[in-house]
Amino acid sequence: MSPTPPARRLRLHLPRRMFAQVLLMQVAIAAGVAVLATGLFLAPLSDQLDDQAMRRALSIAQTTAAQPQIAEDLTDTPATASGPVQREAERIRTATKAEYIVVMDRRGVRWSHPTPSEIGRLVSTDPGQALAGHDVMQIDSGTLGRTARGKVPLRDGDGKIVGAVSVGIAYDSVRARLLHAIPGLFAYAGGALAVGALAAWLISRRVQRQTRDLAFSDISALLAEREAMLHGIREGVVALDRGGRIRLLNDEARRLLGIGDEAVGRSLDEALGEGRTADVLAGRVTGTDLLTVRGQRVLVANRMPTDDGGAVATLRDRTELEQLGRELDSTRGLIDALRAQDHEHANRMHTVLGLLELEMYDDAVEFVGEVVGDHRATAEQVAEKIQDPLLAALLVGKATVAAERGVALSLADRTGLPDRLIDPRGLVTIVGNLVDNALDATAGTSHARVEVELRAEGRTATLRVRDTGPGIPEEQRELIFTEGWSTKQRPAHRERGIGLPLVRRLAERQGGSATVGEAAGGGAEFTVVLPEALAAADLEPALAVPSDPHAHTVAEEESR
Repeated sequence: MSPTPPARRLRLHLPRRMFAQVLLMQVAIAAGVAVLATGLFLAPLSDQLDDQAMRRALSIAQTTAAQPQIAEDLTDTPATASGPVQREAERIRTATKAEYIVVMDRRGVRWSHPTPSEIGRLVSTDPGQALAGHDVMQIDSGTLGRTARGKVPLRDGDGKIVGAVSVGIAYDSVRARLLHAIPGLFAYAGGALAVGALAAWLISRRVQRQTRDLAFSDISALLAEREAMLHGIREGVVALDRGGRIRLLNDEARRLLGIGDEAVGRSLDEALGEGRTADVLAGRVTGTDLLTVRGQRVLVANRMPTDDGGAVATLRDRTELEQLGRELDSTRGLIDALRAQDHEHANRMHTVLGLLELEMYDDAVEFVGEVVGDHRATAEQVAEKIQDPLLAALLVGKATVAAERGVALSLADRTGLPDRLIDPRGLVTIVGNLVDNALDATAGTSHARVEVELRAEGRTATLRVRDTGPGIPEEQRELIFTEGWSTKQRPAHRERGIGLPLVRRLAERQGGSATVGEAAGGGAEFTVVLPEALAAADLEPALAVPSDPHAHTVAEEESR
């Protein structure tokens, strides 16, 4: 024989969808509230009906006792079924629909009763309190069953207590009133439950639309996946509510923007400060792959609105890519310069060879001396006026590139910069950007010329770069310092519109300024003032503050 299968447990399976679960819970809550409210209403209702019945009985008893004729008849006539006390009591009982009205003397003997045979007998309950002058209200049982009673003393014309009046209201009528009220109460409770169920259904439908009919387990899984995805990807994610306040930041966004959890719940301007980064994330600047600079980082931002009026912005770190792009540009420029120098060197060697073959030895010596002297003169001139080795090397190299591009690069007569720079790499970035910018503007024009002026006044360094290019229209002189703004064609490997914003940012970081105007002979003149660029004259250069190791990593390029 096969073993007896185990008994199955009865399990209550809840619906899986959030819509059904929310609806079921809300209907259960509404039903529970309706039942609780009904019970809380019925509990005092019975006591209220009892109290009303007792007060009504007491009021009838007081009205009966207030009639002086009853007290006189009680003292002057015998207790009989046809006596005046019985007739008056029955009249009042019939008029008020009381269960009974009993008039008794001080001994507790009845002088009136709905049952005539009870007249002349002692009352069934103790009348002591009423005969002592107190009003009494109670629920008690007597010869006529359970009643709501009111007892009052009966006084004669002199105020002397000569008896008592007891009035009873049938308790069955009180219970009937209670039972009569219950169906109406249940009707109201049912109506309230129906309204609650309808409201629960409407709310559940709204929840269903907003949650796209997902189950609680699905939502929990989605939240877990979202947290893992947001904190695992290498792109910054910033979620905003409809008011423009930050409601979510992932780890990469905190790193790129340099903010922490304290920014959550604050507006972008409060968390990031006013600037292009806040404008891009807030949607005040529109477009795709928008470029912005945050600190020393070059970021590319995209913003997507959400259905609830908020938005999600993504950030990509382009700093290393921009650095590689600029290094590629520098390498290409160096290769072009070397190719041109190689070509020029070959021409010069051919010239020397021809002079030697023609036995023009003195001319050959003179030609070689002139060539070497030109290069040496340029390097010596730069080294004499610019004592910082990094800047001097940069300008010598830029002079070679300028010569190959047909541009005359020179130092102004007033140039003079001691070797006391606090942040030489930052100034190298500024000079490199502005010189490259000027070379791009003047290359290919007639009488192309770029002049660099670097001088020191105390601890202040002033840089001016003048060119003979087309110049910058007045209405664009502030736009060129905006991140991502450029009139140049974008290279395939990087973005434009970084160099000049970086120049201004480096200058402002040192408490200085970067402006552009019109040069004296036409073209553009960029002026950068750095108030604290040099160490005090009595300090050794070795004591100068080291430069920011990241200052040179962002490109030396200008947007025009």
